[in-house]
Amino acid sequence: MFNKLTNFLRAQYANFGFEEVITPTIYKKSLWEKSGHWENYAEDMYAVTGRGASGEKEGRQVGEDEEYGLKPMNCPGHCLIFASKKRSYRDLPIRYADFSPLHRNEVHGALSGLTRVRRFHQDDGHIFCRASQIQEEISRTLEFVQLAYRTFGLGPYRLALSTRPVDHFIGTVEEWDNAEAALRKSLVASGQPWTVNDGDGAFYGPKIDVILRDSDGKEHQTATIQLDFQLPKRFDLEYQAPAPELESRGLTTTDPSLLEVEGPVTPVLIHRAVLGSVERIMALLIEHYNGQWPFWLNPRQVIIVTVNDSQPVVEFAEKCQKIIMGMSRQLRSPKKAMPPYQSISVDLDTSSRFLKRKISDAKRKRYAVIAVVGNQEAAANRMIVDFRAFP
Repeated sequence: MFNKLTNFLRAQYANFGFEEVITPTIYKKSLWEKSGHWENYAEDMYAVTGRGASGEKEGRQVGEDEEYGLKPMNCPGHCLIFASKKRSYRDLPIRYADFSPLHRNEVHGALSGLTRVRRFHQDDGHIFCRASQIQEEISRTLEFVQLAYRTFGLGPYRLALSTRPVDHFIGTVEEWDNAEAALRKSLVASGQPWTVNDGDGAFYGPKIDVILRDSDGKEHQTATIQLDFQLPKRFDLEYQAPAPELESRGLTTTDPSLLEVEGPVTPVLIHRAVLGSVERIMALLIEHYNGQWPFWLNPRQVIIVTVNDSQPVVEFAEKCQKIIMGMSRQLRSPKKAMPPYQSISVDLDTSSRFLKRKISDAKRKRYAVIAVVGNQEAAANRMIVDFRAFP
């Protein structure tokens, strides 16, 4: 089910312009200090000590003696990828997506099933864009959220704008006011109702959260869109553009004298997650569908049950399984590699139990399709298929 969800998002990434990347699980303390996480997020991080480390040396940590931190989020790694080569205004927006695991040292009392765990995966994405592209990128992200939740049948959901925390934030108040104004403008343009959560923003910028209710009426924050002017500055990120002073303010000009001057501009960073925690959305989907899954998302799509456990019948059932799954018709090693797409999942029940018992068990487990094969079916190269549970 995890793979079905992530593969669904991967299928949308081409349309929304995202490139999937993979980043390390641990980073040096010095990187977390540069990003501001060590100062503002250290209590929620796991510290890791390198091999042979002996702690502080003359007020600093060097090489293998340096302390590391398991990453609670992917943004510093994506900033390093952006900084790996020179960028032009023509290259922007640049969009990275990442499914690598994250670790957060949640307090024990906050843990709850799959909805809040200490190791999880986000459909994490970061958009590096020009100031003039902010509203369009946020609007496109809101469209992405709407598309995904409509596909899953989730909702209705509400949007909440989280503003500057009272303390533990980086950057100036003016920068925060500008960022919040950009998000408000995008929310108004979306035409969807929204509310304000004063002081609930991340330490590096304000955000838009998608809030879903579960079957018990409890609210969960899932998708998020966060606007960040701080991390690009901390990592000295830049791109080259004409009229850099106007470019940095999201303004344009046709003045040839201004356009002749080209210089560095700091990009804007948009953090976004459409599902949020994949584990959390799995929990909400489990409760939402209550076993009545759409076929493409069903973890139990097809089962083939045999009338008996004789060798010809079992071999025919195995052959049918491979054909339905798109595998080689040969029961031995395939001659060609499997293509990189998601196949239909097909289980077998070749046990010696009575047929009625096996069918009853398959129905109880909510298989969408139940196929039966026996001696007659094997001889005629066919199956008896029950589609009544197919959604």
